[in-house]
Amino acid sequence: MLCFGGSGVPIVLLHGLMGRARTWWRVAEWLRPYGAVYGLDARGHGNAPRVGPWTTERFADDVAEALRTLGAGPAVLIGHSMGGLHAWATAARYPELVRAVVSEDFAPDQRGRTVETWRGYFESWPVSFKSLDHVREFFGDAGGYFADCVEEREDGFHLVADLEDLYVIAAEWGRRDFWSIVDGIGCPLLLVEGEHTAMPPGQQALVADRVPGAHHLVVPGSAHLPHDEAPETYRGAVEAFLSQVLSR
Repeated sequence: MLCFGGSGVPIVLLHGLMGRARTWWRVAEWLRPYGAVYGLDARGHGNAPRVGPWTTERFADDVAEALRTLGAGPAVLIGHSMGGLHAWATAARYPELVRAVVSEDFAPDQRGRTVETWRGYFESWPVSFKSLDHVREFFGDAGGYFADCVEEREDGFHLVADLEDLYVIAAEWGRRDFWSIVDGIGCPLLLVEGEHTAMPPGQQALVADRVPGAHHLVVPGSAHLPHDEAPETYRGAVEAFLSQVLSR
């Protein structure tokens, strides 16, 4: 668990597929006044063990175990994409550990999608990036995010994850839906969706309809990374949500 500083209510940041905890550092900077901010590497990512099983329930168990080690009462979970799903699942399975959830650009029913599209995209990347500037140039608007997802090795910069593991993780999303998990969420929920989302349309609004009191925001001009692509809008929404949740 990576500690970003702050004190009080634990706020735990959960990254997306191929990410790592430190991708959240720009968000953690302004979250510190609201609590003690942590980032968690999901298994198969960053410094976490690279062993399965690669199921959503196992990832939620990992989050719950990390929350118990903090011993600081129920936490606010803030997740991007895959991390949003893991936050939902943790809130549903371990309600006593979760005070509120912020979910960014994940939809609960992607059945029929295969990993082959992702495989072709990932395998189009350079075998190694020559520098962090090369990473930023290659990924354009998302370059700052991806620069935090790589590590330097002898021949250049590589993703800090095994692509074969990522394919297995993503494949689960194409085989099953997560509506039962959504229906188990009983805590305050904020859903942040990119206007040009990578997810099936309309589902994040449906999640908000199914979870009592949930809020849903579509961020104009952003795609799958509102917290990086429209940081001020994302920050405003999350700060307003936390101000309400933490005053209860």
